[in-house]
Amino acid sequence: MAITSSSAIDMVEYCGEDELHVLAVDDSLIDRKLMETLLKKSAIKVTTAENGQRALEYLGLGGCENHDPALTSSGVKVNLIITDYSMPGMTGYELLKKIKESSTVKEIPVVIVSSENIPTRINQCLEEGAQEFILKPLQQSDVKNLRCQMMKINKSCSGRLYLGR
Repeated sequence: MAITSSSAIDMVEYCGEDELHVLAVDDSLIDRKLMETLLKKSAIKVTTAENGQRALEYLGLGGCENHDPALTSSGVKVNLIITDYSMPGMTGYELLKKIKESSTVKEIPVVIVSSENIPTRINQCLEEGAQEFILKPLQQSDVKNLRCQMMKINKSCSGRLYLGR
């Protein structure tokens, strides 16, 4: 599997109850590194994937759905998925739909990020089940808001938010 990560330990280490873990999906290496840096500054564990297919494989949806819904195929808990909207092969919207159609990972919140502020696209993503839609570039204040949202979600509270600029 060609998932990139800050270290090999990220692929096998179990994420503790209080540790937050994000799967960041973007075809741009620069954007993935930016997301990774900002999330780590907020004490969030990060695993990155370069496309939607790799993200699905990491989540155990590469063809088999017989696993614990809170754990990835590598046994790591994922609290949130952040995905770029515009990616070749599979868009972030298509990834969102596959996640929400899955019986095993549909409860993991998905945040869509995009450099394009297109209201119909934003509404479509939110209607399909995206937790939030954030305009690029991702900023530290966005990550702080996401961290707060993840903490609430972990305590069974949820809500949707559009973070536009």
